[in-house]
Amino acid sequence: MDNVTLALIFTLFAGLATGVGSLLAFFAKTTNTKFLSFALGLSAGVMIYVSMIEIFFKAKESLVSSLGYTEGYWVTVLAFFSGMLLIGVIDKLIPTYSNPHEIKKVEDMEKPGKAIQDPELMKMGIFTAIAIGIHNFPEGIATFISTLQDPSVGFAIAVAVAIHNIPEGIAVSVPIYYATGSRKKAFKLSFLSGLAEPVGAILAFLILMPFLNEFVLGITFAMVAGIMVFISLDELLPAAKRYDEAHLSIYGVIAGMAIMAISLIYLQ
Repeated sequence: MDNVTLALIFTLFAGLATGVGSLLAFFAKTTNTKFLSFALGLSAGVMIYVSMIEIFFKAKESLVSSLGYTEGYWVTVLAFFSGMLLIGVIDKLIPTYSNPHEIKKVEDMEKPGKAIQDPELMKMGIFTAIAIGIHNFPEGIATFISTLQDPSVGFAIAVAVAIHNIPEGIAVSVPIYYATGSRKKAFKLSFLSGLAEPVGAILAFLILMPFLNEFVLGITFAMVAGIMVFISLDELLPAAKRYDEAHLSIYGVIAGMAIMAISLIYLQ
């Protein structure tokens, strides 16, 4: 199987994990906070380690070979922080009430009087689904480009993003349920919002592939590293701490880093 097909499969897998969160909200009665705390920490550990140890330096190698050492290093750093700026701006543009990273639990689905039919709430629910779709878009590009360059790294990122998308699916399902009064609609819209990740991958393929050389790959890879570090520090770790019990989140971070480190050694 070629890397392009593999990249699309990994990105689809990561995006559809939002639907897993929706299913938890659909069927589960309570949130397993211990699992979520450890899993979110693990996802952050994977993303931070692979970004800082592997992806950043691969970006630097590509840009140094294209531009020379000093200029290539500077461009790598600028692209890295540009990735952070991009995802930061996206987060800033999403209103707090429809931000998919506002922590919610599946128990919230059971609160009486919340699931009411209302056109304004319906509109808010749709905007919430759009918001998470926009937010997932760069994550799809990150998974796709990483797999294209190195399938072993891409697989690790896809798993980390998928773990990240499970509580995200819960966070989207709850307000949409409030808006529509229907668990099925909450699942459907939340599930569809996760498709923004494979859409991001397809657009990355169509736009970037004709121009993909060492310079473009280096810029994209450095931005991917910045995006993933920002997501880890701004979203995953704070969310893990809010769910935290008995320091499980930090144990998850360490486990994620260790798993990523060992995987990179054996998969080289």
